[in-house]
Amino acid sequence: MRFLLRFASFLALVMGVLVASVDAIQSVSASQPVLTSLAVALAAGGGSTQSLVQSLERPHTNVAFLDPVIRWSLQQPAFAFLLLIALLLWVIAYKRPPAAGRFSA
Repeated sequence: MRFLLRFASFLALVMGVLVASVDAIQSVSASQPVLTSLAVALAAGGGSTQSLVQSLERPHTNVAFLDPVIRWSLQQPAFAFLLLIALLLWVIAYKRPPAAGRFSA
C-alpha cells in the first residue's frame, strides 16, 4: 500500500512539474503570468475527462455540501493542486525511522 501511495505521489509530482513548465513557457511568451486552472487542464485530457469536469461542475443533490469545495478546487492553478496532492500522498505514505536508532536491538 505504501508503495502505491508513493508511486501516485510521484506521478502527481511529475504532472505538477509538467503543468508548471507549460505555464512558465506560456507566461514568458505572453509577457504576463498565465496559470492553467485545474478544470482546463483536466478537460485537455480528452473527451472522457471533459465529461468528468462537466459532471463535477453540475450541482449534486446527495453531496451538496461538497459542491463549493469541488468548484473552488477546479478554479485553482493545476500545478499547485497537483503538487499539494503529491505532498499529501507522500505524507500519508511516509514511514518514520525507528526512535531507538538504526543499530538498536
